[in-house]
Amino acid sequence: MSRPALHALLNGTAALLLAAGWCAIRGWPPIARGGRNEALHKRLMLAAFAVSTVFLVSYLQYHATTESVKFQGEGWLRTLYFAVLIPHVVLAGLMVPFIVWLLVAALRGDLARHKQVARITLPVWLYVSVTGVLVYVLLYRVGGAT
Repeated sequence: MSRPALHALLNGTAALLLAAGWCAIRGWPPIARGGRNEALHKRLMLAAFAVSTVFLVSYLQYHATTESVKFQGEGWLRTLYFAVLIPHVVLAGLMVPFIVWLLVAALRGDLARHKQVARITLPVWLYVSVTGVLVYVLLYRVGGAT
């Protein structure tokens, strides 16, 4: 598996873990069996954090040693690619301190603040994870990059 494919897999896994963690804390029955499950939520969110950390370390190492790949598509596809890529990159960079803050607040038991910030951070983190997969698909599967 190529490193970019691994990065897409890690992003997709993080997205699934984040969604499952949200379901667990909201008490959505297929995940939490009918009620809020804080223990499951904690495990899923720690797993999402771990997967995202592995992704970030691998991504930074890869791009420190590998030249950038240029998008080969044209027209509306090129516009779509950059419309997805630019907010993905900006939000990904902005999310790192918020995600760390959420983790620290939760582990310290400051659940009121954790919940307040998570209402904004979770959707953005999920967006970044999903668009990471979309960037990979557009660049390597649709856009013709190798």
